Amino acid sequence: MQLEDHLKSLEERLVDPAFRIDSESVAALLADDFLEFGSSGRSFDKTSTLVELKNEPPRRASLLSDFSVRELSPGVVLVTYRATRQDLDGQPIGHSWRSSIWLHRDGGWQLSFDQSTRIPELADN
Repeated sequence: MQLEDHLKSLEERLVDPAFRIDSESVAALLADDFLEFGSSGRSFDKTSTLVELKNEPPRRASLLSDFSVRELSPGVVLVTYRATRQDLDGQPIGHSWRSSIWLHRDGGWQLSFDQSTRIPELADN
């Protein structure tokens, strides 16, 4: 499997509601020093992310498009893409640009940093 395909599959897991409620599986993908800047303007570390995901309202998985991978250095990769959040009926309810930094550690990939920036012309009402 190509690196881009592999990292896209990891990102798709992280936006899948069925995966997101499994704290143990999510924790394995997040680096201990994980940091997120959410589209809400709030920041989250690994612990607060796991708590937030447990309390997340039901929805469908986000759709990913414009997926791109850029190697920053050996074992450090920047991933960028557009995410479209959906309600339970599959209707789009928000769009954002996402950027993630993945680190290759102990034989696997872990998410170290994530940032979400709302796309204003497509943002939630």
